[in-house]
Amino acid sequence: MNRNAPIGVFDSGLGGLTALRQLQKDLPLEKFIYFGDTARVPYGGRDKETLRSFAQSDIALLRSFGVKAILVACGTLSSVLLEEIRGDYDIPLVGVVKSAAAAASEKGSRVAVWGTAASIGSGAYAREVERLGKKAVSSVPCPKLVPLIESGNTAPDHPETKAAIAEYLAPVLLAQADVLILGCTHYPLLEEAIRAQADIPLINSGKESVRSLKETLAAQGLLRTDGEGSTRYFVSGDIETFVKQGSLFMGEDLCGKVEYADAGK
Repeated sequence: MNRNAPIGVFDSGLGGLTALRQLQKDLPLEKFIYFGDTARVPYGGRDKETLRSFAQSDIALLRSFGVKAILVACGTLSSVLLEEIRGDYDIPLVGVVKSAAAAASEKGSRVAVWGTAASIGSGAYAREVERLGKKAVSSVPCPKLVPLIESGNTAPDHPETKAAIAEYLAPVLLAQADVLILGCTHYPLLEEAIRAQADIPLINSGKESVRSLKETLAAQGLLRTDGEGSTRYFVSGDIETFVKQGSLFMGEDLCGKVEYADAGK
């Protein structure tokens, strides 16, 4: 494998940008290909075979660019499918579950998880937390959050966002959790809004997965040692909407930097 090949990152929409931004910070020499499957967002709530089809097409798209590794910056796919499909590929596929559970287990002993319905239904986060010797005290499906985030409604005082966060925090606080895993890479975009309602340590699953990917590449001698970093952005849906919201999340103007890619290929 060529260490100068790019790293692929994909998610159902904007959420994976939280992981991408961390990657750019931690691995400034690397080239990245980001794919947001915005035409089919959200992935949460889809059946397993549909998710499998989505994962296969997303990975195939990134592999067409000759990527050396892929960060599956999607809590749903990481929870439901990643362990099953990892062996089908000859490049590293890194997800968000194990790294986030490990970080949470270092922070506390009573762990709560927020995720999509599919992520929570899979039990992947809870199993990994329990495997690490800590208690998974609350696992909360949060179907309202991704649509709110994708619509740009992340402000702490936005009425619907405020109400949704209060709803999903209730079982976490009732269970007396001492750490909360944000088990979808969209959710860190709501950190300010969450902290406005609760004083609980938050685990950014995307950020933790970046650490795992970096360790994987280093162990295989695949980290770039020179050159200039770069990022190409692709989406399967409306480019203008992605540019508008993505520019806010990335802290840079993405106008002219986002290209269309067919989600079905």
